Amino acid sequence: MKQAVHTVSSVPRSSAGVQDGGGQNLVTEDVTVVEGDVATISCRVKNSDDSVIQLLNPNRQTIYFRDFRPLKDSRFQLVNFSNSELRVSLTNVSVSDEGRYFCQLYTDPPQEIYTTITVLVPPRNLIIDIQKEIAVEGEEIELNCTAMASRPATTIRWFKGNKELRGKSEVEQWSDMYTVTSQLLLRVGREDDGVPVICLVDHPAVKDLQTQRYLEVMYKPEVRVSKNYPVQGLTREGEPLELSCSVFGKPQPTDMRWLRVDDEMPQHVVLSGTNLLISNLNKTDNGTYRCEASNVVGKSYEDYMLFVYDPPTTLPPPTTTTTTTTTTIPTTIADTTATTEPAVHDSRAGEEGSIRTVDHAVIGGVVAVVVFAMLCLLIILGRYFARHKGTYFTHEAKGADDAADADTAIINAEGGQNNSEEKKEYFI
Repeated sequence: MKQAVHTVSSVPRSSAGVQDGGGQNLVTEDVTVVEGDVATISCRVKNSDDSVIQLLNPNRQTIYFRDFRPLKDSRFQLVNFSNSELRVSLTNVSVSDEGRYFCQLYTDPPQEIYTTITVLVPPRNLIIDIQKEIAVEGEEIELNCTAMASRPATTIRWFKGNKELRGKSEVEQWSDMYTVTSQLLLRVGREDDGVPVICLVDHPAVKDLQTQRYLEVMYKPEVRVSKNYPVQGLTREGEPLELSCSVFGKPQPTDMRWLRVDDEMPQHVVLSGTNLLISNLNKTDNGTYRCEASNVVGKSYEDYMLFVYDPPTTLPPPTTTTTTTTTTIPTTIADTTATTEPAVHDSRAGEEGSIRTVDHAVIGGVVAVVVFAMLCLLIILGRYFARHKGTYFTHEAKGADDAADADTAIINAEGGQNNSEEKKEYFI
């Protein structure tokens, strides 16, 4: 969008330092105008005493003498004439009209002051040239924006969407005109596809002058695997499983398939479009299932790790069994599946975590069994040692029991030692 600036700016200038005896002085201002617009030149007199005012062009040719126009250029028109002002308009201003214009006041001594007309020329064309119409993700592309034939030289700014980027500009001068070319190097990604790259011009002659090009970026497929069923919870034996594969890419992938990593796909698996269905899970289905897609840019995939858990079991009411040692042994049957199943984290992070449940009744039952076994072992060992513990009998003092006194007993005992056959030991 291009909008020309039609407002004429001016900078006051006066001849206050040059006054006649009556205190008259000239006042004017510089004018900046856009090519093709209208410039207004004003020569004003303060404290006028009806002295003659005239306007001269840069070649010092008289444009107006009082209200008379000697110069045969119809673009100059009288706007106002009085004793205190001479105002003239110049239509369809061109670069050749630029320069100093002189206001003269015929006094003694004469007074003269000049006003400068500056002509602005907006860029003729604003063009973006892109190195590659279609880029591939990860490539660096070159864009060039050219603003031709402006005065003064333009400033070029780059934007990608709402983000300003920095380019490198070169200025080339042709006569009184300037051509500016700005180069932008941009590495593109898939997120840049369809994003506008804008070349914006900063110039005093125009507002909101810009042009843009939309990036077209090709990228390899983006694959996402999601679990449709079960929505929550574990994948258990005997239950169904349904996976869905979503694929996006540019160009749109034409080759999409399901496969089982490091193994053959089970025969009972049903593949329907982008979905994978197993109606009745079993342990042989454990493994990694991959959705793979490709286009002309490349190939991508995403994996789903499947672990089939045992089916849930029904818990009977708890019971107790009493032995002869009056030790109670809980025999409650509990579902120990969760404690024996390994923790598996599949590619759908956060869908299923490992679930470990500890049944306190089972722990109590195990402790009771251990205590009972230890008691039984102690009883058996006690009875064994009791049976083998008795009096230690020998025949070394045989005959001493019938002796009348101690001396006779010793003699009888010593005599018994000579009989080696009677020196035997018995365990009862």
